[in-house]
Formats: sequence, structure tokens, C-alpha cells
Amino acid sequence: MKGKFALDKRIMQAGVENCFISEITAAELLYGAYHSKNERHISETKQFISEFAVIPITNIIDDFAQQKDSLADSGQIIDDFDIMIGMTAVKNNFVMVTDNVKHLSRISGIQIENWIERK
Repeated sequence: MKGKFALDKRIMQAGVENCFISEITAAELLYGAYHSKNERHISETKQFISEFAVIPITNIIDDFAQQKDSLADSGQIIDDFDIMIGMTAVKNNFVMVTDNVKHLSRISGIQIENWIERK
């Protein structure tokens, strides 16, 4: 949203119609905007979210529980929200675009791309 890392160009290349966000991601983005106490940030965040199909998490609840159990058993637990977001991608056969490869790559069956190029 801040124009960093040319992500807007990557989204346009992929086609905005092929890009989705989880309900959890939308909630996290909105929390950040509201926490900033900046009305412009809130408005821009709502506009950004509205440009994408927001994918519900209802159909991943069982998958989340199984994946969390598996991660806990292996001592590789990650944040619940990360598991929910990742399992939303897995369940819908989406590629997860994230800079958090370290944690999200622990999720079984996930396909990840990192669009951020740090210099």
C-alpha cells in the first residue's frame, strides 16, 4: 500500500483478479490502520482491501486444527493467524505471497512466492 518493493507492479502482472486475501489478513491490515489513529490510513486500507476478493476462513477450521497439531508435535509451531492464512492458501490451491517464508514454509502443502526483493 505504501508503494514499496514495486508490489503494485507484481499485482498488476499477476492480475488483480488472481490475487486474494484472507479474512485474517484483512483484519490484521485494518487493525494496523486503526492502531495508527490516522483516518487517511484507515480509508486507504479499506480501499486496498476492497480491490481484492476476501477469502473466508470457515472452510479451513479443521485443516487449521490438524496443521497446528502437526506443527506442535514437531516443535515447529507458528502464530495461529499465520497458520490460518497459510491454510487458506493451501485449501484454495493458491500460491501464498509472503515475506515470511521462514515460518509459513512449515505449513504442509503450501506453495510460496516472495515478491520482496531487498537490496
